[in-house]
Order: sequence, then structure tokens, then C-alpha cells
Amino acid sequence: MKTTIQETDDKIVAILSGELDTAAAQETEEALQPLLDSRGREVIIDCTELEYIASSGLRILLGILKEAKAAGSRVVLKNVNDMIRDVMVITGLIRIFEFE
Repeated sequence: MKTTIQETDDKIVAILSGELDTAAAQETEEALQPLLDSRGREVIIDCTELEYIASSGLRILLGILKEAKAAGSRVVLKNVNDMIRDVMVITGLIRIFEFE
């Protein structure tokens, strides 16, 4: 699992690559810490290269959503593949997140 963070004045972009499984969850959660301090900037999680997400990965995304929204930020999941979108539908998270 690879995580890249790009920050500008008005956005924080996290690019996720690989499989966000239980083994990668702790390292990924630590890498995504800058998203928790969004201070009103838009938070974009680019899933173009994300191949798989486990429940531990979903928990991380929910934590980001909760903290970022509390800070006045908009959180968007971009380029989610069909398999991950199906997981979002099954878990009901499709209604909670914004997608582009």
C-alpha cells in the first residue's frame, strides 16, 4: 500500500495505491494524519489506484470523514472502482460519502 499526500492552500489530496487491507491499515492511517487537520480545506481521496479495501480501511475513511467535516471540510472520494463502490453500497457508506 502506498499513500501520497499533496497539499495546497485550499485542498489536501491523498492518493491511495494498492490494497488497503488489515496489514496496511496502521501504516496508512498514520500516513493519512494530515487529512485530520484539514482546517476547512477540501479533502480529496483519490482511489484511482486503490485495488481493494478491507473493513479496517473503511474505518480509516470514516474517521477522516468525521474529523474533516468537524473542521468544516468537504470530503470527496474520487475515481472509486466498481469493486470498492460495491463495498460502499453493501455497507451503506455510499449514502455517507461524496463521490466524483
